Amino acid sequence: MEQREDLPTVARRALLTGARRAAAVCVAIGAAGVLLVGAGSPARADFRMCNNTAGRVGVAVGYKDGDGWATEGWWNLPARTCETLLRGTLVARYYYIYAVDYDRGGEWSGQAFMCTRDKEFTIRGTEDCLARGYDRTGFFEVDTGEQQTWTVQLTDSNEQSSQRPAGAPPPPPGSPSFMAVPPAQGRPPSPQPFPGSPPR
Repeated sequence: MEQREDLPTVARRALLTGARRAAAVCVAIGAAGVLLVGAGSPARADFRMCNNTAGRVGVAVGYKDGDGWATEGWWNLPARTCETLLRGTLVARYYYIYAVDYDRGGEWSGQAFMCTRDKEFTIRGTEDCLARGYDRTGFFEVDTGEQQTWTVQLTDSNEQSSQRPAGAPPPPPGSPSFMAVPPAQGRPPSPQPFPGSPPR
């Protein structure tokens, strides 16, 4: 799986010298130019994650496909970057995310419990996590509204204060928050219950 690394690998990457960073930027600009040449081709459909926080974030994703429930992790996203977690047209309406802030602590979690582990993983099934030697972790639900592509934005709580519903209390200082952002052409529909949701 691409872009999955352990924490020491991410830390080593952060030690790039200025010259190597400049070279990496030049390579990225060249790659962008190659992408522009193919701009007439159809757009890719992917499930993406953007880390809009000041810290490094580890991300796991859960979903249901034709073979049942699966969880995968870890993608390590440096601060202020985006990453494609799942390539291709989305296979489900609902996806589940768990993320942890490596630098400042805290997590983005929820009540949809799925299996994870500390090292890179792909796990089939959400049942009996502990008995199978995995951790049982709470993921938050993302309703893509059956879009073909979707991006989830992780933000610091102070960056999302304008996104809170009217009358909602502010989150504790320094706590993480999230918002799901649909493709540019539309707004997400209201979340609907889904009978195939994982055990809670």
